Amino acid sequence: MIHRPPAPNSAHEQKIQRAASAVLFATLVLLALWVVREFLPAMAWASVFAIVLWPAYQATERHAWFKGRTTLIATLLTVAIGLLVVLPIMVTAIQAGGEAHDLYLWLHDAQENGVPMPDFVAHLPVGSRQVSDWWQANMVPPLKASPAMKSLHGDTIVSFGRHFGARAAHAAVTFGFMLVTLFVIFQAGPRLSATLMRGARRAFGADGAQLLQRMAAAVRATVTGLVVVGLGEGVLLAAAYIATGVPHAALLGTVTAIAAMLPFCAPIVFCGAALWLVVQGSVIAALALVVWGFVVVFVAEHFVRPVLIGNSTRLPFLLVLFGILGGATTFGLLGIFIGPALMTVLMVLWANWAE
Repeated sequence: MIHRPPAPNSAHEQKIQRAASAVLFATLVLLALWVVREFLPAMAWASVFAIVLWPAYQATERHAWFKGRTTLIATLLTVAIGLLVVLPIMVTAIQAGGEAHDLYLWLHDAQENGVPMPDFVAHLPVGSRQVSDWWQANMVPPLKASPAMKSLHGDTIVSFGRHFGARAAHAAVTFGFMLVTLFVIFQAGPRLSATLMRGARRAFGADGAQLLQRMAAAVRATVTGLVVVGLGEGVLLAAAYIATGVPHAALLGTVTAIAAMLPFCAPIVFCGAALWLVVQGSVIAALALVVWGFVVVFVAEHFVRPVLIGNSTRLPFLLVLFGILGGATTFGLLGIFIGPALMTVLMVLWANWAE
């Protein structure tokens, strides 16, 4: 009997095999993502930090003393990121701990004796009677018997504490895995970068590689804009805190700078400081602080930040604003960086289609 070699697959069979391979690969990728789903936020944050620090990595690697020492470079950059995040939290916690005793005494006194109505309430131009009636009914009596404080019983506070503790522990674990992932990315170094670019060119051609570079530039510009604007708002509002007599102005300015790195979060801090001034009877200073704060935030959020990000990514002002706000609404904090990157992809695809 004569054995003949198997006939080559027909074009139809090859097409079916390619489709089956694509489905298999997609299924395996989705399964792998589902398995590591709990670690995806840590991986995403590590990617953001790696993109932002990649120019610094390359500049350090070109130095003669660091040539070929990828592990040392990865260690230094990872430790720097860890300290950059942990140190402000530690300083804030230490400062807050120093005020905890006074806050405890004030709360204990309010529980037993209530909170006297401030003098400025009687001089409010609008709503003085309503505010006065509410304060007399809810704040002047001892807070432990106040109708407004009935929901704040022991079980509620304990439940809130447990929930906050669980969230803090989850954030700490995510941050730890993020640092480990960041170290691995930096240790891979140029080899990882070359592999990503080669894969993008093979999958999507030269346009795909260019698109990947534009997305990285968008993420880097977004982080730069957030940090620069946040620090600027913190400095300007710290000066306002000093001028209006708010205590711990330097610490409050640091908290404001951190909050200002998130769009429209700075008003929470300076409005709280203004409320403290109102309670102390400094209504004019509180009003000046609020007006100055909203002017600074308006200029920073609507002009400075979009210009910084847009100039680097060549995105229009409106797309930058929509990318930041829409990304934050859809994906949370991480979406602040994802949004502008997606807007960059949209602009590149539109430009290629319109040609």
